[in-house]
Amino acid sequence: MASNTVFFCKECGYESAKWLGRCPGCNNWNTFVEEKVNKKSSSKSSGGRNTTFGGSSTVKKLNDIVVTQEIRLDTGYEELNRVFGGGIVEGSLNLIGGEPGIGKSTLIMQVCAKLANHGKVLYISGEESETQVKLRADRLNVKSDNILFFNETNIEVIEEKLEELAPKFCIVDSIQTMYDEQISSTPGSISQVKEVTGRLMYQAKKQNITTIVIGHVTKDGVIAGPRILEHMVDTVIYIEGERFLSHRIVRGVKNRFGSTNEIGMFEMRNEGMVEITNPSSVLLTDREDNPAGSVIVASLEGTRPILVELQALTSTTVFGMPRRTANGIDYNRVTLLIAVLEKIGGINLGNQDVYMNIVGGIKINEPALDLGVVLSAASSFKNISIPKDVAVIGEVGLTGEIRSVNMIEKRLKEVEKMGLKKCIIPDSNKKLLKEKFKLDIIGCKDIIDAMKYLKLKWYF
Repeated sequence: MASNTVFFCKECGYESAKWLGRCPGCNNWNTFVEEKVNKKSSSKSSGGRNTTFGGSSTVKKLNDIVVTQEIRLDTGYEELNRVFGGGIVEGSLNLIGGEPGIGKSTLIMQVCAKLANHGKVLYISGEESETQVKLRADRLNVKSDNILFFNETNIEVIEEKLEELAPKFCIVDSIQTMYDEQISSTPGSISQVKEVTGRLMYQAKKQNITTIVIGHVTKDGVIAGPRILEHMVDTVIYIEGERFLSHRIVRGVKNRFGSTNEIGMFEMRNEGMVEITNPSSVLLTDREDNPAGSVIVASLEGTRPILVELQALTSTTVFGMPRRTANGIDYNRVTLLIAVLEKIGGINLGNQDVYMNIVGGIKINEPALDLGVVLSAASSFKNISIPKDVAVIGEVGLTGEIRSVNMIEKRLKEVEKMGLKKCIIPDSNKKLLKEKFKLDIIGCKDIIDAMKYLKLKWYF
């Protein structure tokens, strides 16, 4: 038995015999951590086995390879199907992450009830006892003879059970509790997570088992373990949201079989996760009054248009340097747009603290929010309300021009559906509109035009 100490990069999984300040693999600094590895020479790890997944290792012409269309299975939830790209792909390895208490195990248990209609489901739990899992299943009214429970953390025992039962689906909760006894490091360490994931991937591809793995996240909000963990799986999905709010956003950050721009929206209730088919109505529910600094913005997540309320607050600073705070929107983008508002719009915010927030705990990183940021900041500073029935769309350039955005007609349809009367859009987009809308559509070339229309500016 060989025993040694190696160093792993937390970001890319690069292995080194000594500590390095900078990783040669990903060029990140101070990412190496020490791991004690104790492996037998006859290891059954993924590194020493045939990883052709049961196929031939012979060289073939690319044109001679026959590709069968991937089979997508219905998860029972349209919101989740959208994130997966139309349904979960058979034989894929999927990783789901999220903060503690966000609803990972709850959602997966509900999905198990739906997947059991397609075949046998093996639920492997390394954190909770069979009683705890059963209590959750009863609370969610999950009852199916096709769902099997297995309380185990040893990957070799799990592999034997997968060979014996040959389930159609496998759930692993969570990957940080699984271990390979041939590696001396503790469960959850980089070497263990990397090894166990590799062996689960081998079983998923070899036996065509659709596998869903639940992963913990760090304090920075990323899945714990080496970054290579995300590279190994087929799909990476995060469940986002504030723990003290009921809304949950399911977002795909990697998908080998579809787009990563789609999101799904759920609401956490006593009976479990419930789909929200019209997110705009939920995000705008509490907007009854018309305060200064508030504006409706039509955003786009993948192919789905969403109306969100963007709020800004400006107040005279008591420090030498004004603060800039952004919640749900990119901080650097906010500071850039404030500079544009000062230079082009003529509004001096040099002695003002500026706070930006997207209501509902949702995070959006799209240029179409730019005009909303500028107008909401001006509205708060001038203490002039923007009408409740107005939505704004547009990307703002450094010279103050309002640039065109994509899929403008989808956004306008969503604005019209939600009962708003007016919409400020880029002038270049208005000229190219092909459909007719009941909305009063105002085309603006720059932020001065938009501010004049909303009476936030009376000169120039």
